[in-house]
Amino acid sequence: MYTLNSKDFFNFKVDKKILSNNFLREKNFSSRLIRKSIRENLIYLNGKSLRENKKLKPCDIISVKILEEEPNGLVEHKNIDIIYEDEDLLVVNKPPFMVTHTAKDDLDGTLLNYVLGYFDDISLKRKVRFANRLDRDTSGIVIVAKNSFAHANISKQYKNDVNKKYLAIVDGILDEKEGVIEMPIARAEDGIRREVNLVNGKRAKTAYKVILENENMSLLDVKLFTGRTHQIRVHLKSIGHPIVGDELYGGNTDLIKRQALHCYNMKIKKIRSGEELDLYASVPDDFKFYKGAFLDLKK
Repeated sequence: MYTLNSKDFFNFKVDKKILSNNFLREKNFSSRLIRKSIRENLIYLNGKSLRENKKLKPCDIISVKILEEEPNGLVEHKNIDIIYEDEDLLVVNKPPFMVTHTAKDDLDGTLLNYVLGYFDDISLKRKVRFANRLDRDTSGIVIVAKNSFAHANISKQYKNDVNKKYLAIVDGILDEKEGVIEMPIARAEDGIRREVNLVNGKRAKTAYKVILENENMSLLDVKLFTGRTHQIRVHLKSIGHPIVGDELYGGNTDLIKRQALHCYNMKIKKIRSGEELDLYASVPDDFKFYKGAFLDLKK
């Protein structure tokens, strides 16, 4: 039996009698994507084109072709810190001072441009689809989906149970060494900052735990339950402990040239197998002014 390669195809082994469309829905393909795949002749059964909703039997192999795409930005080549990669996902440790996605004023020099350069290096003709984004000055884990199905799958995970953890160095010593901040966040009047707004804000929930205290600062392990813009920065400011280096929200800027915030850990599931990935991103050098803080983060 011929199996189409896993780089260009999703290949699934059938374990029961079922109609092909129902089988693909169980694999989280949307009805829209199934219709498009049938229309464009992208679905194969045991290596042969499938153009109808056909009965499947155990041990059949159903495959869906992943189309080649034109790059969605300028292709630029620069080394990127790759944490993990498979047929569907690329996980990168984004350095500080780098914009994640291209925009009107950022058409080059972004992580998107450099990931496109990496795709070019490995002869992968796909768009870059980010599952998450980080502020320009926040470092850490960024997940790239290599195809539209993977992007839809990981986006669905994000809505449900993705575990995202950050390290933050904040001004001051916290009275409560562990806690949960659950206060709604809205856009401020200046259109740039965000603020706690009990009337018009959207639900936001952040948990924190003090790891170390050093002079007039504290190192926090922070967990996000929601993903509002600037959420950690706003919530920590709201309890009187802004992030060190955060000019926008009032943190001490003498020790580091950006907000001391780093996404160091994320748990997601592989797209095809559902196996859990426990991802870690090393801390950049400019974060290490806080001496003695960085033990084995995997403990």
